[in-house]
Amino acid sequence: MLVRRRLAGAAGVIALVAVIAPGVAGAGQAQGEKVLRAGVTQDLDSLNPFITITRVGTDLTRLTYEYLTTYDPKDYRPVPGLAESWSTSDDKLTWTFKIRSGAKWSDGQPVTAADPAFTLTKMMTDPVAATANGSFVQGWESVTAPDPQTLVIKTTQPRSTMLALDIPIVPKHVWEKVTDFKAEPPLPLVGSGPFIVQDYKASQFIKLKANKDYWRGAPKIDALDFVYYKNVDAEVQALKNGDIDLMSRLVPAQYDALKNDPNVKLNTGAGRRLNEILINPGAAAKDGSPIGDGNPALKDIQLRKAIALAVDSKTIVDKVWGGYAVEAAGYIPPGFSEFHWPQKQKFDPAAANQMLDAAGYAKGPDGVRVDKTGKPLRLRLLGHAGTNLDEQSSKYIVNWLKDIGIAVEPQMVSDQKVNDATTGGNFDLAFSGWSANPDPDYVLSLQTCGNRPNADGKGATPDSFLCDPEYDALYAQQVAETDRAKRVEIVKKMQQVLADRATLVLLGYDNPLEAYRADRWAPFQTQPADGGVIMNQQGYWGYYSATPGKSTNGAAASTGEDGGGGNTGLVLGLVGGGVVVLIAGALVFARLRRRGSADERE
Repeated sequence: MLVRRRLAGAAGVIALVAVIAPGVAGAGQAQGEKVLRAGVTQDLDSLNPFITITRVGTDLTRLTYEYLTTYDPKDYRPVPGLAESWSTSDDKLTWTFKIRSGAKWSDGQPVTAADPAFTLTKMMTDPVAATANGSFVQGWESVTAPDPQTLVIKTTQPRSTMLALDIPIVPKHVWEKVTDFKAEPPLPLVGSGPFIVQDYKASQFIKLKANKDYWRGAPKIDALDFVYYKNVDAEVQALKNGDIDLMSRLVPAQYDALKNDPNVKLNTGAGRRLNEILINPGAAAKDGSPIGDGNPALKDIQLRKAIALAVDSKTIVDKVWGGYAVEAAGYIPPGFSEFHWPQKQKFDPAAANQMLDAAGYAKGPDGVRVDKTGKPLRLRLLGHAGTNLDEQSSKYIVNWLKDIGIAVEPQMVSDQKVNDATTGGNFDLAFSGWSANPDPDYVLSLQTCGNRPNADGKGATPDSFLCDPEYDALYAQQVAETDRAKRVEIVKKMQQVLADRATLVLLGYDNPLEAYRADRWAPFQTQPADGGVIMNQQGYWGYYSATPGKSTNGAAASTGEDGGGGNTGLVLGLVGGGVVVLIAGALVFARLRRRGSADERE
């Protein structure tokens, strides 16, 4: 982190001292900028807001593109975004949004109703543009902009999700020129959110600049950097060294070890992320044609149910997550308790063995069962390399499935390879997970027939490749149900169907373990306010709220500001990896870079 401090000497000598943490100053960043540096270990799948589905990609879209509505940081209720107000017709089929005047794109062009009209219509008419969030526009009839401040959406039936449209609105004047909606957009991005992506290098960094014309008001910082680390151990070390300011997804041992660090503030909250093992039930494209290379034996629901019975969520909660998690039950995480189905997932390996015996999966001399064609039941388990949950849980899963006669080979690969394989159906078992929204529609849509991809494995984001008539019928009912209590009951029935079909095994819901440099930053806005998180929110509040705080010696943590502290006299020493010498008003500055800083390592 780059820090500038104004020091006043006893003899009235004033000098400006730059203190630079190792590996901080990047290309295009001026000395003295207030920069928040957040560590990440997950690779970005795409900067394209129409197709990105990762945590990092979703964070970027929420920072760069304002949505029609967003979720309040205190309690998740829908609040104005680009739409400052809205109304609906008596029959709930016509929604009118008033687009706020004065909002601008980062290139200076005004935001008008033509922008959301273009974005939403494109998603309705182009399957590629519907890849990430197409479920929201299903059942829509038309989207029009009768004037610059009015957006009208007409639907074919009532939709319960109209104030929960998790869709980044893009500038029409930029994207109407795009011919390939699978392509990466040029940098810098043009957006309307609090930050704008300026630069990106795969597996190294993403650099964002504060949008000084943001309609809510400019952020208090000048820039936001996401810095990549190959694993959480390296990320934690960077936090302790001062190379980054904020991180999430610590493992329990690291989180507990940091409790005694006076420079670090810890944060955790109720998890809103579901973690799962996908079981390939016979992946197929939207037209029903088979895709992928999943083991055909897994088309048998009895085999899938036996696998589900052999996985012990409590052990994963206790041993892998160190108790910072909740045991598996329904598909909607318990952080959204209204829609959560609380029936705990069963762990019963004896019943699983009996089920497989009755289904005709005999054990061979080596203890491995054979399928209906006589082939040994040997399954691949795909996971994310460097991810604590996947790497640690896989050891337990191998042993649990061995106990019921199934051989499992873990294969830990890059994030992008997991994404590609699970979307294309090229897996037997695979670690996966989703961060749910306050409105459950999006994650529920991942299990529908309509969310299966095209024959090339593109154009949609399926979860487990479930395509079930009962589930789809319930999905249609819940999205059209405007009575909240009735909708809740339908959503819980859907979770029962998911459990019965056994195309996935829930592992549990981890509480994100976060840490930041409290010697440099004031407390961040969490979401929700009580027991919420800083990173990966349903919005941008955590990053947008970033406020330079006070360092341990009382000086301003990030400068460019006058005032902030009172070191006097002769200064000679090491500060944050930079050497500072001040003698009688003459400043001699030498920057030393420690081996292993983020820039060198990457």
